[in-house]
Amino acid sequence: MSSRSTSDNMSAVSRDAGIIVDPVVALMVMGRKRPGFDPDWGARMRQAIDGAMAALPWSVVTPSENIADEAELRRAVEAARSSRASVLVLVQPTISDGRLAPLLSRMWDRPLVLWATPEKPTGAMISANSLVGTHVMAATLRQLGHPLEVVYGDPGAVETAADLERAIRAAHAAGSLVNAKVGLSGYHAPGFVDFHADPVFLNDRLGAQLFHTGTPELINRVNGYTEKDIAGDLSAFEALDLPGTDRFPTGNDGHAARAMQARYYRAFRDAFSEERFDAFAFRCWPDLPSETGHWPYLALARLMSEGFPIAMEGDVDGALCSLLAESAGIGPVYLSDWLEHDRETIAIWHTGAAPFQLCEPLGSERGPRLDVQFNSKLPTVVEATIRPGRALTAFRLWRFDDTYHMCAIEGESVEPRRHLMATNGLFRVHNVDVVEWFDEMVQQGMPHHLCIVPGHRVELLRRVARMTGFAWV
Repeated sequence: MSSRSTSDNMSAVSRDAGIIVDPVVALMVMGRKRPGFDPDWGARMRQAIDGAMAALPWSVVTPSENIADEAELRRAVEAARSSRASVLVLVQPTISDGRLAPLLSRMWDRPLVLWATPEKPTGAMISANSLVGTHVMAATLRQLGHPLEVVYGDPGAVETAADLERAIRAAHAAGSLVNAKVGLSGYHAPGFVDFHADPVFLNDRLGAQLFHTGTPELINRVNGYTEKDIAGDLSAFEALDLPGTDRFPTGNDGHAARAMQARYYRAFRDAFSEERFDAFAFRCWPDLPSETGHWPYLALARLMSEGFPIAMEGDVDGALCSLLAESAGIGPVYLSDWLEHDRETIAIWHTGAAPFQLCEPLGSERGPRLDVQFNSKLPTVVEATIRPGRALTAFRLWRFDDTYHMCAIEGESVEPRRHLMATNGLFRVHNVDVVEWFDEMVQQGMPHHLCIVPGHRVELLRRVARMTGFAWV
């Protein structure tokens, strides 16, 4: 099987399962009781807005063509909610009634996107006042404490389209964290107190629920499946056609190792679906290999590749980072240790689980292959190198000083200086002195896991932090 077929469409699995939900956008046309300014220009902008919305990669609904009073606003918001809209995009091709802002804030508690269109470039008459009306409404909403994004520009401009898409992604991702249900199996790994999850803080800060279960319950679930139960998952693992290193067991032992990964995979998938988790963290060591004789990292690598917000070592906030990234459409997420650094680079390494999409191609010298864990010599981990030459962003969300903090840096993957067992990569950072940045982040309590995603995403993540009230550091 080729490297292309290994990773193609894997990220769609979490969406097909309903764990990750893409935005549904409601276009809220804020209008007027009677025509004003330049009706022809307003109609032209309205038509252009429809064209821009149709070009978005998500479903778009338009609950009303003219929201001009409280009754119509109430009806339109309820219609948007019935359509499962996650983001409202407010446009006013001609200035609308700013008195509707407080009602909208009470009716819709998620982030909003306000989009203002330009004036007619000819003639002495003011043609629309769209930006003025949008500014009035945005200022009122912010003074009420409502999170929002503002976009300004011609609907036909490439830059406007990019700004609008980014604003929608950020608003949807910020909204995905609110009222999330996060599973935690076990506790954080021994000594990793920086991952400690406080259910009261999660509820107070995000309205999120921490649903805590014991590691024995996960192990019982893993061991409770019949061969028939896991047959389909085992076939899927075999279809990945991942080679083994000379340390990985062969024959019946190799088959048993893959079968255990199918059990782990099914257990995690069932936990998501049965408990309706939005994100999930679990304690892997020392419990799981001690009880089963197998690490779960091949199963974890597959889940990460498929877009499931899941984190090892009991890293609940790492799982929330993954939920944020996948909801924003910027995954997959590689949860990595910060192994070492100099002033320009960070060694991004972890113990055997990275999304296949970020790795060297299958079949190449450093492509994904099955191995035993570097320390215990137990199966099954994925040894691989993060593919050089890719734009990357490293980010992190964490609790410090009784609030959430977030940071992010951009750069690209480069050839590692040496081969390391497990998942290995080197991240060259742009325009930041890594030594100084690391010192500052440690002073702010940043935990030792980074979330690595493809692309340059700092600006999008900064906007998510702003809308959720996280301290950007």
